[in-house]
Amino acid sequence: MGEMKDLPKGAPILCLDFDGVLHSYSSGWRGARNIPDPPVVDSATGQSAIEWLQELVYDQRDPFVPRFKEFDVQIYSSRSRYWGGRSAMKAWLLKHGLRPGELEAIKFPLLKPAAFIQVDDRVHLFDGTFPEAASLLTFKPWNKKTRTEVSR
Repeated sequence: MGEMKDLPKGAPILCLDFDGVLHSYSSGWRGARNIPDPPVVDSATGQSAIEWLQELVYDQRDPFVPRFKEFDVQIYSSRSRYWGGRSAMKAWLLKHGLRPGELEAIKFPLLKPAAFIQVDDRVHLFDGTFPEAASLLTFKPWNKKTRTEVSR
């Protein structure tokens, strides 16, 4: 496979949204420090968000060696502007199985980083065509769609 020319120097920033990507967010917003729901589970593989996150930050050949060379993993959320929100996200990740060394390999920025790529449940992928306002108003995140909307 050829070398990718558009990768930034150093580890590219992978910005992960917290609610709806890692935290299942089925209860909706309950405040920056209240995170009541379990991790998201991949509907195809059954893998939890915690297991996926662990794969992103650690080399499976040696679980004590961070893989900073692949991605600079950063978690950003509307909770991020609150110190208690960032602290609550970290505590939630530990509660659901992330190990302390893995947590240290992840950044929790106050402001949204200039990421190489983002994983977010509330985004319209821009493909060069500006969407109609009406279609933007009907947007639904993956976990609010009906079965027929998901299969399209």
